[in-house]
Amino acid sequence: MSEVVDQLPSLEDEETMFNMADIAVFALFVGGIIAFYIYKTWEENNKVSIKPISLQQIKTGIVESGLDVVERMNKTNKRMVVFYGSQTGTAEEFSMRLAKEARYYGIPAMCADPMEYDVDTLKNLCDVPGHLAVFVLATYGEGDPTDNAVTFDQFIRNEETDLTGLNFSVFGLGNSTYEHYNKMGKDVDVCLEKAGGVRISALGLGDDDSNIEEDYMGWKEQFWTDVCKTYGVEKSEDNLDLRNYKLTLHEKIHKSKVYKGEMGYLNSYQNQRPPFDTKNPFKAPLRVNYNLCSEDSDRVVFHCEVDISKAKIKYDPGDHIAIYPENNHELVEKLGQRLDVDLDQVMSLDSTDEFSNKKHPFPCPTTYRTALTHYIDITTPPRTNLLKDLAPYATDPTEKEFLVKISSNSIEGKNQYNDWVVKDQRHIIHILEDMPSLAPPIDHVLELLPRLQCRYYSIASSPKANPRSIHICAALVKYKTSTGRPAEGVATSWLSKMVPTETEEYHVPVYVRRNQSFRLPRKASIPIIMIGPGTGYAPFRAFIQHRAALIKEGKECGENVLFFGCRNSDKDYLYKDELKEYQSDGVITLFEAFSRDTDKKYYVQNSMDENAMLIWGLLEKGAHVYVCGDAKKMARDVHTTLLTIIQDYGKMELRDAENYIISLENAFRYQKDVWS
Repeated sequence: MSEVVDQLPSLEDEETMFNMADIAVFALFVGGIIAFYIYKTWEENNKVSIKPISLQQIKTGIVESGLDVVERMNKTNKRMVVFYGSQTGTAEEFSMRLAKEARYYGIPAMCADPMEYDVDTLKNLCDVPGHLAVFVLATYGEGDPTDNAVTFDQFIRNEETDLTGLNFSVFGLGNSTYEHYNKMGKDVDVCLEKAGGVRISALGLGDDDSNIEEDYMGWKEQFWTDVCKTYGVEKSEDNLDLRNYKLTLHEKIHKSKVYKGEMGYLNSYQNQRPPFDTKNPFKAPLRVNYNLCSEDSDRVVFHCEVDISKAKIKYDPGDHIAIYPENNHELVEKLGQRLDVDLDQVMSLDSTDEFSNKKHPFPCPTTYRTALTHYIDITTPPRTNLLKDLAPYATDPTEKEFLVKISSNSIEGKNQYNDWVVKDQRHIIHILEDMPSLAPPIDHVLELLPRLQCRYYSIASSPKANPRSIHICAALVKYKTSTGRPAEGVATSWLSKMVPTETEEYHVPVYVRRNQSFRLPRKASIPIIMIGPGTGYAPFRAFIQHRAALIKEGKECGENVLFFGCRNSDKDYLYKDELKEYQSDGVITLFEAFSRDTDKKYYVQNSMDENAMLIWGLLEKGAHVYVCGDAKKMARDVHTTLLTIIQDYGKMELRDAENYIISLENAFRYQKDVWS
């Protein structure tokens, strides 16, 4: 007890200690306030102002959502609305052209992204005097709606949807190499009529495997004829100003206010935060990039790995990675020189319609250089509307007459356009080179050219094996046009030049697009059959990595059969050592097809035919079949071979075999990830 008493301070000492403590605490408190004030002052002066981004804004790239289309039309005095379902920008471009052309007929029109509007308000569209609803809809993948038309697709297929009296017309965009060619356009046309709509003009179908521009022009001509008949209007011959945007030059603007390639939100690349999507891609570090083919191969197929460890991006085998590429910098410089502009001039293109949802054709303000590098497609052969609008800028009468002719709807004009533009693969720079007197202002060129779209690639890795990275397998596109000019794929040529080293680091804007129509079976015990020649092997590399990881965890897995093909076994056999190791470890059963190793060409479908009994036996066990690669030739041949196997080994007539395949598709046991 005495020890405790001895340790207690005296009353005098205690008073002194509390005084000193009070002073210390007070000093710390004051110091903290000063430090906090200094920090907040620094933060306010140095931080970049960014508005909060909701999940809906990230997904759609718009601030407003659930708008009332009738309210918007009445507010802006519009009578015609053109809805577009677009994945690559073509449907959106066609819809904008149609709305713009409506001015010639005295019909105030607007374009509308169905994702921005409450689709239920379509039911009230009949309340708009002299209304007309046009639907320009692309089909994505195997008969699916585009990302921005999913909700509309669900709405229109609902049997309770009542659109009685709705005046409508539909133009579909598709590719005839796909099994479900133009499914969206065809289905929506039928659904609108079933819902009580009144078809003003017949369904139009555009085929991207042929000449979709010619298809659109032909449909559009009949569409306006029908509109004139129904609404009692005529086309004006006056020279109307059809510009949608006006140019503003910025001489004094802080660099923090200027877009530098961001897709939707200013300075988002400097302040990365999830969720990452189409308007908010993640600028991923590129860690690995090398050629998978041998040096003596005439092909280049590169393997890339992007680091997503800091992005909180999740993905599954079968998903796609979207990449936002840059245009070739030399082409950008060449275009700037030809148009005689300072590429570093900061400018904006501002909508001439104060009520338009689309205030700019691309993020503004920005420089001409940034617009031409990141936002504008300068290498796709231009459509007829661009040539028609540029024709007045040609001072040579012969050049002007030629541009007017090839942009016309005459048979001769269509043929010349197809030969001179499409077949010869002339893009805007080639046209300016071949038309010396053509001198359009750059702002009009920027308004007319389409947006540069992201490119989708099948992910070639599994998160079970590579949770911190996404792998890409892509073939370099490089060739010469019929005019002898060099041509290259925008994304693959850009990626191929970025080889990271210890001193050089590169970044690639990306996001993951979920692909629910290309998924491994939920039960790992179900066998799978994979058919993927060349880069079509990419998603199957992810599948195999995934199942190899499950096997390593001691889980039961069904048989994994791979039919892989390439030209030469010693030149372009992708991931050869890796596949051989999977084979020796018993992870996969591998069948190879080399089309150029012998005089007789041998493809994956030939290998399938030789192993027909195995395939049929696995189908009977509930196997899932996956096909990835070229849609135009390979996928069709594989489908035919599969049909023959089912006929022969299932002892079925052709119709029964076709129904068997349909049942596989309906049960998600026959899935395709193909491209044309």
